[in-house]
Amino acid sequence: MRTGAPNPVRILVVDDDPGDVLMIEEALADSDVDKVIDVVNDGQEAMEFLRRTGRHAEAHRPDVILLDLNMPRMDGRQVLGEVKRDEDLCTIPIVVLTTSNADTDIVGSYTLQANAYVTKPIDLDDFNDVVHRIDDFFGRVVVLPKRA
Repeated sequence: MRTGAPNPVRILVVDDDPGDVLMIEEALADSDVDKVIDVVNDGQEAMEFLRRTGRHAEAHRPDVILLDLNMPRMDGRQVLGEVKRDEDLCTIPIVVLTTSNADTDIVGSYTLQANAYVTKPIDLDDFNDVVHRIDDFFGRVVVLPKRA
């Protein structure tokens, strides 16, 4: 656990694929980094969660967001843009975790100020390894901004 971190790392997973969500949750659970995982299924729900509106009025601010790009109602690009333009949310690190390896998605995500872009591996062991590395980095290495 991070030195001086009395609270668990709060991770918001934004992904509409139940299989990917399950694999992410299982990989995150398979580490000793103290964390709380919240899951929303599309970008519109992500913004409700982050702005603590509607059914997410009691939501806790995440320390990091794992964001898929391709989702219904509001895609990850739109979420990324809204979060990074919002003065209250823009300091939350966002890791784009998606199946796309298209240059336009990579450049577009960084242009919208993504903190990292990771392509979801197809192989289960590689997928777990990638999620463990993200978890370890944000759970042990980086200093995250204090929650508002």
